[in-house]
Amino acid sequence: MTENDHDDVIAVLTHDHREVRALFDELDRTRDSADPKQRKTLVDRATIELVRHATVEEQFLYPAVRLNVDGGAELADREIREHAQVELTLKELHGMQPGDEPFEPTLRRLVEAVTAHIAEEEQILFPQLRSVCTAEDLVAIGKMVTTGKKIAPTRPHPAAPDTPPGNLTAPVLGVVDRVRDAVSGRGRES
Repeated sequence: MTENDHDDVIAVLTHDHREVRALFDELDRTRDSADPKQRKTLVDRATIELVRHATVEEQFLYPAVRLNVDGGAELADREIREHAQVELTLKELHGMQPGDEPFEPTLRRLVEAVTAHIAEEEQILFPQLRSVCTAEDLVAIGKMVTTGKKIAPTRPHPAAPDTPPGNLTAPVLGVVDRVRDAVSGRGRES
């Protein structure tokens, strides 16, 4: 163990998973009692976290999996396909309001897909990566992930490329998204 173990890619991404699960729990607790604006704010916060998280996984984690893990290309491809489905669902939710009839079923579909994806990463992908990478490599990837999240997009872009080199456009999309968020107030705590 190194002094920077909390900075390793697995710790960073697992922390993200906990934050998203907490948002999902809050959405579940407030389903019947929350006002629509509060629910939309929670969905926006979850969307921001999920998009940033998926972007850095596609840029930094999955290339490391492809390079280091036996069968890593197939594993990374499966994870990217799952991200694409989640991103399409996020895009659907983005265009809805909590009172819209398809909102709750779409949100439920999102929560189920993300929960399954998290379980697969934590139970399969992360242990495999940890078994083949040094602690120093995991910390280096974790630092790239942490830095990348600061400039990653905050809105779903299902048509954007998910793999290198095409996904290198993510920082540009991130700037555009952050300007839109600043103008609209999206993502700010109420």
